[in-house]
Amino acid sequence: MPVKILGRVVYRFDGFALNADTRQLMSAGAEIHLSPKAFELLMMLVVNRQRAVSKAELQQQLWPSTFVEETNLAGLVVELRHALADSASTPRFIRTVYGFGYRFVAEVTDGDARSPGDALAASCLVIGDRPVILLEGANIVGRAPDATISIDGRGVSRHHARILVSHADATIEDLGSKNGTLVNGNRVTTPVALANGDEIRLGAVTLTFRVAPPPSRTETLV
Repeated sequence: MPVKILGRVVYRFDGFALNADTRQLMSAGAEIHLSPKAFELLMMLVVNRQRAVSKAELQQQLWPSTFVEETNLAGLVVELRHALADSASTPRFIRTVYGFGYRFVAEVTDGDARSPGDALAASCLVIGDRPVILLEGANIVGRAPDATISIDGRGVSRHHARILVSHADATIEDLGSKNGTLVNGNRVTTPVALANGDEIRLGAVTLTFRVAPPPSRTETLV
C-alpha cells in the first residue's frame, strides 16, 4: 500500500507553527484562519526574518504587475497582528520599520528540528510495519496527492480524516469520508482524543496510533 508523506517545512515561533506546504497557521492544535494574501505576507516576513523587507518588495511579491494602494498592505499587517495577538506599539512578531517596511522579529525554529531543551513525545501512525511521524498541527490523511499522509487504500477518501497534534496530545476527526473513520471499532462523529495503541480504521486500511516518550535528559550517546 503506497504511502506518501509531504516533505513539509514548518516554522515555529512562540507557540505558533507555520506550515509552508499545508498553508496553515496553528496554535495549540487549532488552526488560525488567515486570508491567502495574509498567509503569503507572513511567509515572506518569516522567511526573510534576517532583514527588514521594504513595502515596495512586499507589494511586488503579493500583487505582481498590479498597482495597489499602500493601505492594502497595511490592512494585511493589521490582520496578521490580530491573528498573532501582536501589537504595533510593542511588537512581539512584526515590527514596523518606519518609512521603509516591516521585519519579523520573533525567534524562529525552521523545519522539524527541536532544540536540545525540548522534551516532547513523538506521535506517529503505524501503517503495516512502518511508523509515520505526525508533526505539530494538522495532519490530513487520505488518498489525495496533497494529503499530509497520502494512503492509496481501498475505501480511503481523498481527504478522509484529520489528526491534530499539540505536543503529546492528539485528536482525530472525520472529514465527511464516504466509509467513515473508526477508532477502536467506534465510528468517529466528533473529534476524538487518541491514546497510545489506539486502532484507527479508514475504509479497509487499519492504522495504529503510537506515542513514543521523550528521551531522558540524562541519556548520553556512545
